[in-house]
Amino acid sequence: MRSAIHTSFGEPVDVLSLGDQPMPHPAAGEVRIKTLLAPIHNHDLWTIRGRYGYKPELPAIGGSEAVGVVDALGPHVEGVAVGQRVAVAGVHGTWAEYFLAPARLLVPMPEAIPDEVAAQLIAMPLSALMLLEFLNVKPGQWIAQNTANGAVGKTLAMLASARGVQVLNLVRRDEAVQALSDLGIAHVLSTAQTDWTQRASALLGPSGAYAAVDSIGGAASAALLALLGEGGTLVSFGTMAGEPMQIDSGAMIFKQATVKGFWGSKVSEAMSPQDKRRLLGELIQRILSGDLQLPIEAIYDLADAAQAAAASLQPGRKGKVLLKP
Repeated sequence: MRSAIHTSFGEPVDVLSLGDQPMPHPAAGEVRIKTLLAPIHNHDLWTIRGRYGYKPELPAIGGSEAVGVVDALGPHVEGVAVGQRVAVAGVHGTWAEYFLAPARLLVPMPEAIPDEVAAQLIAMPLSALMLLEFLNVKPGQWIAQNTANGAVGKTLAMLASARGVQVLNLVRRDEAVQALSDLGIAHVLSTAQTDWTQRASALLGPSGAYAAVDSIGGAASAALLALLGEGGTLVSFGTMAGEPMQIDSGAMIFKQATVKGFWGSKVSEAMSPQDKRRLLGELIQRILSGDLQLPIEAIYDLADAAQAAAASLQPGRKGKVLLKP
């Protein structure tokens, strides 16, 4: 089967290529899925670099999420039918014509949700929704986040707004402000403007932010910490800068702030099946109601996976880059 593979770890644009891999066969509790579309996530690219929490054996097929059609059932699989369209995340090898997934992870997709949306519905949106619950933020309280124009940032802003939570959305380029505004996202500030900290403080008011989400690291961490109110929580979600978080010890002490890490995979593992179904149900309803939008930038053939990976790293994207077998 056609697959986007890498035989070594490195920059995706350098190591990804089209390969011919054996068709997988489902074991007990698994299904085989014929891929319709699969997204490129940042954690997929970090995995290819060999610098993520999961390191695959080589040669490896990229990808961790997809929408597809159930093609074959392994032993002891119940409640799933061949031909059923499903979405799944937290798996491996989705950048191929076929991949395997545990039956328990499948999410049946309503016909009203198109493939382009279904392909990216779980990993990032579910992480954003789990993050909202992880923060224990209440309606009317403020969250501050950087890289608000990223996939999780946009989703977090939309889902928080739907729950009545206020979000201060920080971006690093002036043109990104309008792009978020076009999606109906409010309270967007560009850190390229010299007065952004004053404007941020004016929005947050004297109580400051209840929580902040840092996806950059480095000096950006200290900037978010400064926006927290007393007893606030700073969550490390990513490290776009590739640098350690810079934390002002004075601000930590006098704000009595807490710094935590958030890894969606671990949080998802610890979540009860009932809670996960509840959150997935909310995501589907938010999509159908229009509260949540998941735009795409482009769709590439598997043969162009390296080019697609490069495109996914470009600033100013309007949405996800997807791969099609």
